[in-house]
Amino acid sequence: MFPELKEKGERARQAARRLAVLDTATKNNTLKAIAETIMEREPEILSANDHDIDAGQEAGLSDAYLDRLLLTVHRLEGIAQDVLAVAGLPDPVGETFDARTLPNGLRISKRRVPVGVIGVIYESRPNVTVDISALCLKSGNAAILRGGKEAVHTNRALAGAIAEACKKSAVPEGAIQLFQSQDRALVKEMLTANQYIDMIIPRGGAGLHKFALNNATIPVITGGIGVCHVYVDRNADPDKAIPIIHNAKVQRPTVCNAMDTLLIHRDVAQDLLPKIAQDLAGAGVEMRCEQGALQILMGHPSVRSAGPDDFDTEFLSLVLAIKVVESIDEALDHIHQHSTQHSDAIITENYSTAMRFINEIDSAAVYVNASTRFTDGGQFGLGAEVAVSTQRLHARGPMGLKELTTYKWVVFGEGQIRE
Repeated sequence: MFPELKEKGERARQAARRLAVLDTATKNNTLKAIAETIMEREPEILSANDHDIDAGQEAGLSDAYLDRLLLTVHRLEGIAQDVLAVAGLPDPVGETFDARTLPNGLRISKRRVPVGVIGVIYESRPNVTVDISALCLKSGNAAILRGGKEAVHTNRALAGAIAEACKKSAVPEGAIQLFQSQDRALVKEMLTANQYIDMIIPRGGAGLHKFALNNATIPVITGGIGVCHVYVDRNADPDKAIPIIHNAKVQRPTVCNAMDTLLIHRDVAQDLLPKIAQDLAGAGVEMRCEQGALQILMGHPSVRSAGPDDFDTEFLSLVLAIKVVESIDEALDHIHQHSTQHSDAIITENYSTAMRFINEIDSAAVYVNASTRFTDGGQFGLGAEVAVSTQRLHARGPMGLKELTTYKWVVFGEGQIRE
């Protein structure tokens, strides 16, 4: 075992015991100190990020990758505000629920408790360093973080700010730790370090998620891979459809909740699709169309024929797959076949059609007349997120404070014995 993993694992396990009983005021004050320290260290953090961006450009990283890596003054302020938002949320630890009294007089309930030690393996997004730290501290969990080499300088600068803030408070040493080693073998050892880590969260591409699932002996929460759909129904309001579609594709195309596939009902496609295409082309979107959509948009300079894999691709760029469908049934069938169960939307004024879409689309987030870009912990009122889970067990969608807890049964008796 890597000496660094053993050292950090032991410290995290010890810290987790103290964090589990840390009072809410101390946790909130620590989070406020983290936000303040991040902004105080803004020049240092942005300078470190410039170093990583330069290295990424030299290494030939894609524009999507570089966008995920990039920090600006505005983004750093947003990160600090997310930490403060977490501080303002109710503390889930200690919450009692499902309380009842049994016929034998036992008073039984569930009490929310931290998971323990969370291991997070992530790639290009340095904001994850702060989001995970804030959510883990508030939910009483210790965290061991392994960021990617492309963000190594930024992550170290952010982790340094977090460590300074924690040191000023009563947060135990070892509560939040960032691995210094960039050895890829460390990742595999993390996945089997059951004695130190209680849950693994991979944040990155499909390859990382698959590797974690195939090699972990610890529970793994996966998600964040989005092939997201917007279906324009025959009863859609065009005044809603065009802005929603524009936002879902253009507002930030490099993220997992951006739209990748547009489905449009044939009854409205002839009139509405050219208007949509004109709007998207103005934003620089390349449209890859199946035959029905291609016939309607033939000759448009931003349009080309869809390839065999385009409807299964998370583009993370200004590229969109488009298909004309004959019915809601065909739209539902297409989504079931191609969706990664992240975020899917319908645009319609027909209540029954909207309810059918909600009932039959089994994604972590399902929208009616709204952009898929809202699938985000901050947007959902969670302050931040540790991941967007597309699994069915434990948690789905943006994972916030409650999703980083489990529960134990608490039973009060008056001398009862089992016969």
